[in-house]
Order: sequence, then structure tokens, then C-alpha cells
Amino acid sequence: MDAKDAQAQILQMTQFILNEARDKAEEIDTKALQEESIERLKIVNSMKEKIQQDYARKTKQIETQAAIERSTAINRSRLEKIKSRQEMLGHLHAASQKELAKRLEDKAKQKQFITQLIVQGLLMLLEDSVEVRCRKCDEALVAECIGDAVKEYSKVIKDSTGASKNCKVTVDQKVQLPPAPNGDASTPSCLGGVVLACQKGTITIDNTIDSRLQLVMEQAKPTIRKLLFQ
Repeated sequence: MDAKDAQAQILQMTQFILNEARDKAEEIDTKALQEESIERLKIVNSMKEKIQQDYARKTKQIETQAAIERSTAINRSRLEKIKSRQEMLGHLHAASQKELAKRLEDKAKQKQFITQLIVQGLLMLLEDSVEVRCRKCDEALVAECIGDAVKEYSKVIKDSTGASKNCKVTVDQKVQLPPAPNGDASTPSCLGGVVLACQKGTITIDNTIDSRLQLVMEQAKPTIRKLLFQ
């Protein structure tokens, strides 16, 4: 091989090496670009997923807060409605108390009313000895009613059963009912009426105006609600 051929072979080998290096470089660049694109896509997808998660979390927070506020508003409305109804029932109760007190200013009506309360209590107890408790201011009136009440009680028993039955009824001097209302809600009060007691006070019948009014109010609540709130 002469020098000319050797030079040509060297040149050919050099060219081959350069081409291989160029191909290898292009391969590396392409791979690098692919890896960069894949990594960039991963980053984008990760950020997108994080944004979606943040959005879902914030949306859930907003929905939860809205639900809490809606529930709070509904409960507040219900409480206000209940309070308004209770206040109206309270006004009705107070008006009823005043009307009863006004009607019982008539002594004749009051005496008849007290007599009937005593008779009802005696018929519920069916005892031989009963004490009647009343307000201090009503003692004289109650004492006047006892005789007629005992007669009426005995008559009802006789007419219903044919048996003769009497009862010793006295005014309880030891236990008295609270006085009439004076505008101070913190102190006990009583509109009137009586409480009948027997067996040394272990058995009692509450026939006060307060208890009767409370009973009537409880029984009439469905009707009252229907008339006032529907």
C-alpha cells in the first residue's frame, strides 16, 4: 500500500468515525429531548392534578360552609318561630288569667266556683276527712263554701250509688296557697281556687285556678296552634 492509498484509507476511517459520532450525538439529543418532553409532561400532569385536587378541596369546603350556614339559618328561623309562638301563647295565658280574675270579682260567682271545685275534689278523694288549702285572703269565702260543698257531695254519692256518705271538711290553717300575682314573676303566686289534702297531706288534689288553666291550655294547644299559626 503506497502512501496515497494509506492516506485515502485514513480519510475514510476518519469520515466513518465522524459520522458515527454525529449519529451518536443526534441519538443522544433525540433521547434527551424525548426524556425532557416526558419529564415536562409529568410535571404538567402533576401540577394539573394538584390544581384539580385543590379545586375539589376548596369546592368541598365552600359546599360544606354553605350547608352549615343554610342549616344554621334554618335552625335560627325555627328557634325564632318557636320563640314567637311561645310568646304568643304566653300572652294568651296572661290574658286568660286577667279574664278569669275579672269574672271572679263577682262574689256570688266566686262562691259557686269554689264550691264546685271542693265538690270535684271530694268526689276524687272519697275520704272521710279532708282539709282544704287556700289563699289567706280566701279563707272566709272557702269556709262559707264548705257546708254547701259537703251537701252536694253527699247528694251526688246518694244519687249515684244509693249509699249515704258524709265527709268532714275543714280549712287547713297550717298550709296556705301563695297570694295573688303582684307583677313579680320571681315570687310564687296563685290566682285562687283550692287544694284538697287527706291522709296527713300525703294525698292532694290540685284544684287551683292556675292548675285548671294550665290543663285547659295544654288540652287546647292543638286547636290554638291551628287557629293562630296555620
